[in-house]
Amino acid sequence: MLPHYSKMKEYGLIGLTLGHSFSRKFFTEKFQREGIDAQYLNFEIPDIGCLADIIHKHPNLEGLNCTIPYKESILPYLDDITPEAREIGAVNVVKIQRDESYTGGRCMDGIRLTGFNSDIIGFTDSIAPLLEPHHRKALILGTGGAAKAIKVGLEKLGIQCTHVSRRASKDPKDLSSPYLLAYTEITPSTLQEYHIIVNCSPVGMFPHTEEAPVLPYEALSPSHLLYDLIYNPELTLFLHLGAQYGAKVKNGREMLELQAVASWDLWTSR
Repeated sequence: MLPHYSKMKEYGLIGLTLGHSFSRKFFTEKFQREGIDAQYLNFEIPDIGCLADIIHKHPNLEGLNCTIPYKESILPYLDDITPEAREIGAVNVVKIQRDESYTGGRCMDGIRLTGFNSDIIGFTDSIAPLLEPHHRKALILGTGGAAKAIKVGLEKLGIQCTHVSRRASKDPKDLSSPYLLAYTEITPSTLQEYHIIVNCSPVGMFPHTEEAPVLPYEALSPSHLLYDLIYNPELTLFLHLGAQYGAKVKNGREMLELQAVASWDLWTSR
């Protein structure tokens, strides 16, 4: 298939199963509202190795968002990675710069790819206004790429973090790997110590809206803050249960919007 030639700038999202993409709707409306001559495309690919083919076929492609399951596997294809994204170990924004004189590109000659992580920007800007002095420690439910960004973001805000996983916990004295709490180890006394809980897992996402992470919700109080990266449904069972016990709750919609705005700024900066 020959490359697609047009003058219109292109941006897009790469992932395995994209469905009804928030990003495509967000940027299409932004381009129409602001009179920007550009389009935003979804690229469902079976393997991250398809990245070079996408860039070759779309010579006006200037930037990509990257979602599950490629936030980590895209790293070897990038020529530059910001220190923050490297610390997180995941990228969700890629800036594409074309230069025929550039050889040795990790994805292809003539193309320089720079990786960023805007999840951390969207999350910290979203949660910061909700924080109170007693919010010193957080439980992060999940261990994937998004969870890594949330951990770095919270630590930058001065909050101590512990990941929660289905796997057995690791010895907190073992410094060779991160300490993980198992869900079965979380007790009411645990929630007296941790006043922030962030759900970075897919539990509760549509269509499985009747599910929620297994926690002793009865131990929650108005001093707790529950944040769910899921935004569909707007009020997950995790958030609903938290609100029942007086906790402050927030979904991931604003984070998604803020990280999208940050993506645009990264793509268009010189």
